[in-house]
Amino acid sequence: MHVLIAVDSFKGSLSSQKAGEAMTLGIQRVFPKASTEIISMADGGEGTVEAIVSASKGEIVKAVVTSPLGDPVEGIFGKLPDDTVVLEMASASGLPLVSPEKRNPLLTSTQGTGELIRAALDLNPKEILIGIGGSATNDGGAGMAQALGARLLDREGRELKPGGGALEHLEKIDITGLDSRLQTTKITVMCDVDNPLCGPRGASVVYGPQKGADLGMVQQLDQNLARFSQIILRDLGMDFKDVPGAGAAGGLGMGLLAFAGAKLKTGIEAVLDTVDFDSKLQAADIVLTGEGRIDGQSIYGKVPMGVAKRAHRYGKPTLAIVGSIGAGSEALYEHGLSSIITIVNGPMSLEESMENAFALTADATERGFRILQIPLRFT
Repeated sequence: MHVLIAVDSFKGSLSSQKAGEAMTLGIQRVFPKASTEIISMADGGEGTVEAIVSASKGEIVKAVVTSPLGDPVEGIFGKLPDDTVVLEMASASGLPLVSPEKRNPLLTSTQGTGELIRAALDLNPKEILIGIGGSATNDGGAGMAQALGARLLDREGRELKPGGGALEHLEKIDITGLDSRLQTTKITVMCDVDNPLCGPRGASVVYGPQKGADLGMVQQLDQNLARFSQIILRDLGMDFKDVPGAGAAGGLGMGLLAFAGAKLKTGIEAVLDTVDFDSKLQAADIVLTGEGRIDGQSIYGKVPMGVAKRAHRYGKPTLAIVGSIGAGSEALYEHGLSSIITIVNGPMSLEESMENAFALTADATERGFRILQIPLRFT
């Protein structure tokens, strides 16, 4: 038996690699001769660079860039053997970089993400993959665009200050100084949401509160992003306001479309393609996937959904080992997932399950594979 393990991290407790190792232990308790291959997975958020670099045998590169509130921070990106560069905006403009008491999307900027893209361009890559999950920002990619040479000007011709709040003063966009390498470099954006830029499902309303926005700020940010998109349409001749994914990462999805000529792609699909997942499936008898929590939202581009759909395409059964199961998770059965097993084996706190995640994951995998020993005589 050969098992392909493609699992997301259990955030706060297990990396995707460690989760895979725990699953391997559980499998070999039941089938000692079974072989496994672990492919680290991510969906475009935090951990995407490490997952793809690990799976592709690339290398991590570090660069000092500007944090969401203007402090120096060490961002990372990965250089792959085929000259693709993969980066995640979370390492430059991510929510964990801003302490809870300082979170304010009127002020936070994607400048560091632009600086990270510029550092990646210096490597002369054939393609740049950008994961944009986990942002602390709501500036529509304005800071990113400025870092790459675009000028966002107010009525007096002055450069806008950082943050989503400053967009209310935007009067003109000048891209004559935009980094020319963006025109000749393929850029693919990995995102796991399909939100438009504005409105009830837009960046500000849906994600602004978790970044520190109150109701008044949410309304202001939504209006500012609408203004940004209108001026992009007027000055650049491009309309991305209603494009699915334009609202990802506080509107960074739109900014990358407008200023970097990027293409948006579901994060997990881009990761699966990059690690050549389909070819690895050929030798697998069964596929294992998983994440910290699986629920109805997992059908929108999360790792288990992406893995199960690909495996189903090739007739491979897929089992998910997860930290917890939430409402709506049964929807994944319609997309190729065979079964879901939680690692929780009795009454316990979240802290206890996270502290013992490795052992619990191994035990849950063992339970799942013991079912395979049952001879089926039903017709």
